[in-house]
Amino acid sequence: MAEEVPKQLQDQIARLQQLRAQLQMIVQQRQQVEIRLKELEHAIEEVEKLKEGCNIYKSIGSLLVKVENRDELLKSLKEDKETYELRKTTLEKQEERVKERLNELQSKLENFIKSTRQVGGS
Repeated sequence: MAEEVPKQLQDQIARLQQLRAQLQMIVQQRQQVEIRLKELEHAIEEVEKLKEGCNIYKSIGSLLVKVENRDELLKSLKEDKETYELRKTTLEKQEERVKERLNELQSKLENFIKSTRQVGGS
C-alpha cells in the first residue's frame, strides 16, 4: 500500500526545487557578468596600449563606429567595469544566501524524513 506524502513535506520539496532553480539562474547570471568583466578588462588593457591619435573603433550593435576621444572611451569602459563588478558582488551575495537557505531546507527535509521513518518503523 502506497503511503501518502504529507502536505508539509510536499510544500518543502516544492520550495527546495524552487531554490535550486533560483540558484541555477543566479549562477548563470554571475557567469555572464564575469565573462563581460573579462571582456571589459581586456578592452581597457588594449586601449591603454594604443598611442594617442591611433584610430579606435567601437562596436555598436552590428556597426563599427570610429571613436574620436580615446580618454572618453577609457572612462566609459572603466565605468562599465565598475558597474559589472558591483553586479557581480551582488550576485555572489545572492548566491550565498540562496545556498544557505537551500542547505537549511535540505537539513530540515532530511530530519523530517528521518523522524517519519523512525515513527513509521517503530
